[in-house]
Amino acid sequence: MTASSDLPLDGVRIVEISSFVAVPLAGMTLAQLGAEVIRVDPVGGAADYHRWPLTEAGDSIYWAGLNKGKRSVAADMRSPRGQQLVARLIGEAGVLITNVAGRQWHSYQELSAQRADLIHLEVVGRGDGSTGVDYTVNAGTGFPLVTGPSGQTGPVNHVLPAWDVSCGLYAALAILVALRRRDSTGQGSRIRLPLDDVALATAANLGFLTEPMVTGAQRPRLGNAIYGQYGQNFTSSDGAAFMVVALTSRHFRDLAELTGTAKAVAAIAEALGADFADEGQRYQHRDVLTGLFAGWFGSHTAEEVSAALAGSSVLWERYLDFAELAEHPRVTHNPLFSLLEQPRIGSYLAPGLPMSVDGAHTPARPAPALGDDTAAVLAELGMTPEEITALVESGTVTT
Repeated sequence: MTASSDLPLDGVRIVEISSFVAVPLAGMTLAQLGAEVIRVDPVGGAADYHRWPLTEAGDSIYWAGLNKGKRSVAADMRSPRGQQLVARLIGEAGVLITNVAGRQWHSYQELSAQRADLIHLEVVGRGDGSTGVDYTVNAGTGFPLVTGPSGQTGPVNHVLPAWDVSCGLYAALAILVALRRRDSTGQGSRIRLPLDDVALATAANLGFLTEPMVTGAQRPRLGNAIYGQYGQNFTSSDGAAFMVVALTSRHFRDLAELTGTAKAVAAIAEALGADFADEGQRYQHRDVLTGLFAGWFGSHTAEEVSAALAGSSVLWERYLDFAELAEHPRVTHNPLFSLLEQPRIGSYLAPGLPMSVDGAHTPARPAPALGDDTAAVLAELGMTPEEITALVESGTVTT
């Protein structure tokens, strides 16, 4: 499995030792950009090799999703011989990405002694060296205490592993920067990326963390409203749910006009002494405005609501579950997706890179099975068939 020669990272080889989300996502992103990414797992697979969701046969849909386009080597990384083989592979590649911390044999100090221009990226839980995963980092970053309905008293975790995803993309960016630096100067890089720091930086950059530092205010729970703007969910007469957002004065005027409430909105503004051209005042008076608009949504079908909103400047979307989305034109008629024949999983529409370059998306390539490429990669290291067979028979690697 090799990368296309017209992609920007063609010729770059990267070794990945990982599990779960952040580093596998980084590796897959780099593979989609043309790098040859070799994921090295322990014999039998890492902790995520059988992670749910599974097919009826027990194969991980999750694992296949985050390892598309990679090559797979399976080695006994607890044995000295297995460690030597993987270290040799990393040295030949010159780039390692990992979230398997605390292993001296693949530390930067150990590996850079063999290759001075090594690029070594390690994702860790927290900056102080303690452990952390998305779900525990999120708990300590404030977001579960401002997520959920206004009357909620306990924490509400969001389903999306946002910090893992953000961390994976930061990791891919860091590797691109390090490759650029090495091309320019010949120097390698030691990169340490704490998952917790990604969450903290994001909370600060978006104002959640900075707000109490500056104003002493704590962000309230708002349910499905949007802080500082007007946005709310509504339900049609036939039970369909819509998210509606009015970021600008034009959006808000159109919303009032299509719901037939323009005069009532003007009267409320006069009574309250409010200026609804100001986004902050639309937010402050969101409850009375929502009560006004809700009647129109509740007296129209989903089809009528969709048609009216589509003819306006208002920002909106109908809520969809994953099964509905899988059959929606946003997926079925989107050039981002192409039909993928994934061994062990089946045929389905799979995404390539979200961005298009020169009008084209990089299509998805199948994920390997564990150890699919072990023999080929070892042969590329110069090992003979007899040497590879001996390694397999000793249990040092599996193919």
